[in-house]
Amino acid sequence: MPIKIQSDLPVREILERENIFVMDETRAMHQDIRPIQILILNLMPLKEETELQLLRSLSNTPLQVDVTFMALESHEAKNTSMSHLNKFYQTFSDLYDKRFDGMIITGAPVEQMEFEEVDYWKEISLIMDWTETHVTSTIFLCWAAQAALYHFYGLQKKPLDHKMFGLFWHKVLNRKIPLVRGFDDMFLAPHSRHTDVPIEEIHACKDLTVLAESDIAGLFLAQAMDGRRIFVMGHPEYDRVTLDGEYKRDLSRNLPINIPVNYYKDDDPVNKPLLMWRAHANNLYSNWLNYYVYQTTPFDLYGTPHIAGRNDEDHA
Repeated sequence: MPIKIQSDLPVREILERENIFVMDETRAMHQDIRPIQILILNLMPLKEETELQLLRSLSNTPLQVDVTFMALESHEAKNTSMSHLNKFYQTFSDLYDKRFDGMIITGAPVEQMEFEEVDYWKEISLIMDWTETHVTSTIFLCWAAQAALYHFYGLQKKPLDHKMFGLFWHKVLNRKIPLVRGFDDMFLAPHSRHTDVPIEEIHACKDLTVLAESDIAGLFLAQAMDGRRIFVMGHPEYDRVTLDGEYKRDLSRNLPINIPVNYYKDDDPVNKPLLMWRAHANNLYSNWLNYYVYQTTPFDLYGTPHIAGRNDEDHA
């Protein structure tokens, strides 16, 4: 599908080299269709790397997707230039009155802090509440999934004895639910985290439906409110070398880190990492866009009395 982004977004050249159809504003204006509006709140320190990963992930359906990037107002990014943020990102204040077909909130490197200790916790709590009336379906990734499970359901994250790091096998549950349509019975997916929400507590929450889990890594995928909230505990968007980069970064800093599980051939970091999760990752994002965004969202985001399951009186 065509991804509509700003014509001078730096990652555009990489996407085009990979034969991903990228459309600029001029061409998009001449198409007689309504593109799907997707908002990405990028909490990761390396913004451009995450932009590239998520745009790749959204590029595998026939739909036209118009992507908007959001940055926080209450947190100063240290690893991305202000010129990049000012040019390609908007803030919650800028977007407060707008509505979106779908939203993705990324992970963040703050999982070992208590939620209320994170300097932008108040703002992200407001944003999570805002999604209820302004977004048809929201994906919460990794730390954002833990934050949303805590914010909406009071589920506490717990520290792990060691970092959950590598590719882990998962089994599919509730196969009839469209989000896992086309998944194999067992599949690999990346995890990279120091905390966890115990899977038994998630199963015990009557509002949550677990769709995929691991005997070792716990939750991978769950949903609530018929898919209006989707929780992804892993990182299906990661590219081939992301875990490799994290591993070598931690080694260079003399931090305790194990070789990522099931990642290198023969578990030898000298070898090229094995890419064994891309097909299921693409399937996940395609299913989300098709079944939970495109087929659910109203044609007119602003002119309909119903948005994301609520009527105008609920969010007037």
